[in-house]
Amino acid sequence: MTADPAANDFIHDIVRRDNEQGRFGGRVQTRFPPEPNGYLHIGHAKAIVVDFGLAEDFDGICNLRLDDTNPDTEETEYVDSIIDDIEWLGYTPASVLHASDYFDQLYEWAEYLVEQGKAYVDDSDIETISAQRGGFGKPGIESEYRNRSVEENLDLLRRMRAGEFPDGSRVLRAKIDMQHENMQLRDPVMYRIRHADHHRTGDAWDIYPTYDWAHGQSDAIEGVTHSICTLEFDTHRALYDWYLEQLPLPSDQPKQIEFARLEFTHTVTSKRRLKKLVDDGVVDGWDDPRMPTLRALRRRGYPAAAIRAFCREIGTTRTNSRQSIEALESYVRRDLNATAQRRMAVLKPLKLVLTNWPEGQVDHFEVANNPENPADGVREVAFSGELWIEQDDFAEVPPPKFFRLSPGREVRLRGAYLITATDVVKDADGNVVQVNATYDPASRGGNAPDGRKVKSTMHWVSAAHAVNGTVALYDRLFTASAPGERTGEPLDDLNPNSRELLTDCRLEAALADTEPGAVVQFERLGYFAHDDRQPQLFHRTVGLRDEWAAIQKRQGAR
Repeated sequence: MTADPAANDFIHDIVRRDNEQGRFGGRVQTRFPPEPNGYLHIGHAKAIVVDFGLAEDFDGICNLRLDDTNPDTEETEYVDSIIDDIEWLGYTPASVLHASDYFDQLYEWAEYLVEQGKAYVDDSDIETISAQRGGFGKPGIESEYRNRSVEENLDLLRRMRAGEFPDGSRVLRAKIDMQHENMQLRDPVMYRIRHADHHRTGDAWDIYPTYDWAHGQSDAIEGVTHSICTLEFDTHRALYDWYLEQLPLPSDQPKQIEFARLEFTHTVTSKRRLKKLVDDGVVDGWDDPRMPTLRALRRRGYPAAAIRAFCREIGTTRTNSRQSIEALESYVRRDLNATAQRRMAVLKPLKLVLTNWPEGQVDHFEVANNPENPADGVREVAFSGELWIEQDDFAEVPPPKFFRLSPGREVRLRGAYLITATDVVKDADGNVVQVNATYDPASRGGNAPDGRKVKSTMHWVSAAHAVNGTVALYDRLFTASAPGERTGEPLDDLNPNSRELLTDCRLEAALADTEPGAVVQFERLGYFAHDDRQPQLFHRTVGLRDEWAAIQKRQGAR
């Protein structure tokens, strides 16, 4: 087993005890079983890290199994995206399997349960079945079809299998206990009729297994030892075990373990609601950088290593909680600080003219690519008498504690010279469109020979050498920390100003050579990912300020 202090959580403790007791012969096998009816999101990342990480830590294996039992909602597109996202996150399944691989075996076992008197065909409609199940503290009512003979049930099941009956006309149910306090054991549905083509099996089947019928049996067929699920399946565990206990399994009965799913503030991970955002055009698609899908986070520039590290660090618990999105961003920022190349970019440009600059002269300065990693070396940055600076870095009438550029004030241009603003040029509406300044030739490199100090260092881009670019700035997609808490509908808390698109940015020339998908730090502004499809479009990944550190500091002061 790989030593990993962060892995000391309750699931690791359970597996460790099983190994010590010789259960499963000391073997550990897990699986990640998503339904291919949408794209993976950040909540799935924790399940992936738990399933694959557990297998790695105990020198076992983890398979990817696509839970493809619902032909109405599943598509090959989603299968392909799931495989791609898992590989991007840094894991390689031992095998890629499908629940549909086991349709024949599942059906054989269904007939076996019928023959044992433990399953029956029910002609009731789904509304009647639901009503007769009762509720907590309310007794269930046995179906009028519950005591059919084995022969009649087998005949009806085989005719269901042959496609003889219309959708919704019959189901196969397990015969357990309609008075059981666990609602999952009140004669659950095992098969429903669906005359629909499956993305893998085509029209070979007219009945499809439910999740609960397919899941545990698929685990057993594959030889899974520890079936790790999120906490909402806690009440399903008794049914999971009941099915397995009734069948002639090919190997040991797997053990189901549940843990709390991963939820974040300002985030929604419901596939249904995310699909509505896409279908209604609120976002530009499943990979819109505002979305919580893995491919959206990837496009936004989140490093897979940061997501893995975060999921490992928080571990697994049996208590649902909502993690602060700022905590995840802190891991992203920490990773990028060590790896991202530094560049200069002006997002809201204002012309700066050095009136005493020699006409036609161009200087070049050596600037570190990443001060955190000297091995990244340096680059040359061109400097001329006409520059672009940020509009927010100049104030004609500075407010209190404003230390950036204003008339008569001296500031440092990053790695270049000290300059002093002298006057401004305005347009017909009175807006400042140009700042004039003088530079101190003796301050090359940004330091004055007489040792005088300035209170601000500003980034810049040479106007003659700049390239144009577009930058997307992002705010939270949902304004509320817990979307839907107030109204019950999370989409009521959508942020109408979650994206600001800046189309007139001026970028350092080196940014033109940034690889698609690469993340760089725009000095003083944050980390930005170069879009993998649109040249010179950069998405802000995270800002430079560690909001999580500030949150922890405030909490500690209480």
